Amino acid sequence: MIYIVDDDIVMAKCIARACGEREVRIFGNAIETMEAISSGELPDLMFLDILLIGPDGFTLLNEMVSYTDTARVPVVLVTSLEMAERDLSNYGVVGVLEKETMKPEDVKRYAWQFA
Repeated sequence: MIYIVDDDIVMAKCIARACGEREVRIFGNAIETMEAISSGELPDLMFLDILLIGPDGFTLLNEMVSYTDTARVPVVLVTSLEMAERDLSNYGVVGVLEKETMKPEDVKRYAWQFA
């Protein structure tokens, strides 16, 4: 299962399409995502936008790393922010895709590697 967390539904659907046959769930905000995780459903991979309406992606990352089971979920940030210089490995971040330049192949690579 792949979680896609993005308040831009068009972007979320593009990411989902690029995941191919993988099972995906789309969430529009961090609160919905945290509720799904709290119910015991853990994703194999998460594509996460940082600039969300309400609690942002960093808030969700902080929540996830505070629990042993969710801290192991690999996360790919999908953002328009400059993140190349930041070391986010402590948050389970395995990659960063820039919204302006990412390609479907970039999403597929992570989807096949982790999910």
